[in-house]
Amino acid sequence: LVTATDVVKYWQKVFETNGIPEARESSEYILAFVLGAKTFQSLNSKSLHTPLTAVQQEQIQQLSNKRLERMPVQYVLGEWDFQDLTLKMRPPVFIPRPETEDLVSLVVQEESQKCEKNSGLCFPVSVPHPVILEIGCGSGAIALSLLCKLPQSRVIAVDKEKAAVDLTRENAHRLQLQERIHILHHDVSYNSAKQLLLWGPTDFIVSNPPYVFHEDMASLDAEILCYEDLDALDGGDDGMRVIKTILALAPSLLKDSGSVFLEVDPKHPNMVENWLQAHPNLLLVLRAIHKDFCGK
Repeated sequence: LVTATDVVKYWQKVFETNGIPEARESSEYILAFVLGAKTFQSLNSKSLHTPLTAVQQEQIQQLSNKRLERMPVQYVLGEWDFQDLTLKMRPPVFIPRPETEDLVSLVVQEESQKCEKNSGLCFPVSVPHPVILEIGCGSGAIALSLLCKLPQSRVIAVDKEKAAVDLTRENAHRLQLQERIHILHHDVSYNSAKQLLLWGPTDFIVSNPPYVFHEDMASLDAEILCYEDLDALDGGDDGMRVIKTILALAPSLLKDSGSVFLEVDPKHPNMVENWLQAHPNLLLVLRAIHKDFCGK
């Protein structure tokens, strides 16, 4: 008889022998998923010591074989959590990283500060209904988290890949947020403003754009190189190909009080500042730089 604990130990060994990164976590995630739990840690000792059925063992075998091919665990399971939401995941759509949750928190913080300022005025101001534009929506992680955290908001989510647009749409429907999001299949360029102003000027532009320097692409993990859409990562020679497009578009898309929030490489803040100084006509100011929880 095989129990959950046996299986986790067995697959951890197999993964380690085959040089699979995060061998223990991978086997724990797969087992928890098959047992219908979020995490291995949340399983009680009864579940861990109850013999597994033949069907469960077969399912674990199939999922573990995918992981042996260096498929990211998020794709193996077909779902992943981001900011308390469970989102469907499918290759090659970019997998949201945990540090991007910090980006969502910064937007929410800024919006709540705006609301506080408004409520401090002596005459009543109507409840703000912020319009947010996300460029490069991938699985919809950022856009859908913002809709949940800011119940008055509406989001326009854009991606140049049809697979990403479809997945964002599917996740929006699963979370019943489809009424407040407009999803566009569109490759953002310097003359995209018209298509993106569906709901008038925006309060926030948010993006986790491709920002990896082209020369660093080859050294990314096999999981990324074999399965994820590399266009979602490759930011060109200076890592700023898409960043520059977003910044150049921003003045024609934002309200006067609007802000742009970008996740970038640690080398980028200085480069962005220099680029903005070289383009004073954009009237954009680099207001703040935040480190993520990894200190980057």
